[in-house]
Amino acid sequence: MTVEKLFKIFPPFPGVSEARPDHCRTCAVVGNSGNLAGSHYGLLIDHHDTVIRMNRGRTKGYEGDVGTKTTHHVMYPESAIDLDNTTHLVFFGFKMRDMEWLLKSFDLENYNKVNYKRRANKDLVMILNPAFMKYVYEKWLQKKGSYPSTGFMTVILSLVICDEVSVFGFGADSDGNWSHYFERLGNKNFRTGPHPGAYEYELLEKLHKDKKIHFFRGF
Repeated sequence: MTVEKLFKIFPPFPGVSEARPDHCRTCAVVGNSGNLAGSHYGLLIDHHDTVIRMNRGRTKGYEGDVGTKTTHHVMYPESAIDLDNTTHLVFFGFKMRDMEWLLKSFDLENYNKVNYKRRANKDLVMILNPAFMKYVYEKWLQKKGSYPSTGFMTVILSLVICDEVSVFGFGADSDGNWSHYFERLGNKNFRTGPHPGAYEYELLEKLHKDKKIHFFRGF
């Protein structure tokens, strides 16, 4: 019932362009690693057709390092932020409670009222099938860790929808810290939490070596 309600509100088919021989769709996947600080990657990131950010990643005040452009923003309930009217909300939900949260976030009775604060444009919401998380966990990560990170799932998703993929803002900074470019994490021992961060990073390096992605390691 919840899923049926979702697809009465949100488009059942994502607005992803079909592959064409005369057009290369370039994508920048921008993580939140502290190694973006001082990187000056901003213009390079903005040069891509599609720029995918995630969780609480922001651009204001960090434009020189992370750019200004956001076409897609990946999130789940615990990391949700409000998006502008032109950015796709790519929803990573894997519990029924997550789907219920998404429904509640779009109050359709008030959606078109002037003073209603929108979470995002409901016509630009894309919902990832939870089976994709299972696929990434089992086939890519070989069941290492508890579940994949949002960032790693986003990279694998970008390989499906993009012709050329560049990856920024993943891994620790040059001092070995796993903080974000916009905040210092208080618990340095937390590192990547339940995610197999080191293994995910090795896979990104392998994809770069095999010329499947362009991996920009930051500073």
